Amino acid sequence: MADGLFSRLREGLFRSRQNLNTMVDGAVAEHRTVNEGFYESLTDALILSDMGTAVAQEAIDRLRARVKAENVKDTARCKQMLREILVGMLDVDKTPLRWPMVILVVGVNGVGKTTTIGKLALRFQALGRTILLCAADTFRAAAAEQLAIWAERARVPLVRHQEGADPAGVVFDAVQAAKARRADLLIVDTAGRLHNKKNLMDEMHKMRRVIDREYPEAAVRCLLVVDATTGQNGLLQAKAFSEAAGINGIVLTKLDGTAKGGVIFSIVGELRVPVLYVGVGEGIDDLQSFNPKDFVAALLD
Repeated sequence: MADGLFSRLREGLFRSRQNLNTMVDGAVAEHRTVNEGFYESLTDALILSDMGTAVAQEAIDRLRARVKAENVKDTARCKQMLREILVGMLDVDKTPLRWPMVILVVGVNGVGKTTTIGKLALRFQALGRTILLCAADTFRAAAAEQLAIWAERARVPLVRHQEGADPAGVVFDAVQAAKARRADLLIVDTAGRLHNKKNLMDEMHKMRRVIDREYPEAAVRCLLVVDATTGQNGLLQAKAFSEAAGINGIVLTKLDGTAKGGVIFSIVGELRVPVLYVGVGEGIDDLQSFNPKDFVAALLD
């Protein structure tokens, strides 16, 4: 990651880094040698950085095993080992890209889903790919209008129906357009309603059936957009969408200085899916590929 982007990532994780570093460095200073009190202090630090109890315990269990295997006595060395362990916990295999492709973008309203779609369109367009957008979030007022703005910015076509239309019907028309245009990538904006998970699940299943039936040659991916400021509530959202839609990757947005970046460890640990992109600002080019080493370095500096 370029220096400027890494700086913005560090700024976005300021709150989490400040809390985590203070506690980890405090544990290192207090415990000159590795003991049970040291492990307890590290566990508390990870939990308070919003990683969640289960993830924190897993990280410390891995640290214990490495300390024992390498006969480490110095707590300062343990901080570096912990960083390496955290990188490994985020380093999940990614599914190779295959064209043509359909990306279903899911996430609760307000997480930056539409903005993410626009930035993804620009990102793949810069790689020479032909893009088509689909406004299948037909129940949220002005959702299609917002997506239309991004389609205009990216200069890519948009398939939309009137508000309240059947999402699967919009997807059907978008698939036909993608095939006719021989588009490399169709990006679908989907509804972000979680108050009735059954309806959401039914909608997702209908859209997938349309894609599988009408566009069998396309690879289908489902990306979950998570607001980094929501903390552990983001994990609850991730579980719900995973059950309803099946998730292939995560986009972490709104790393704006108030973010609780540690939640991503819980989500990756729970779903075993990779983080693919992070949003480090409001600029049109601020959606960047996720790098576990950069992320952990920005979190535990």
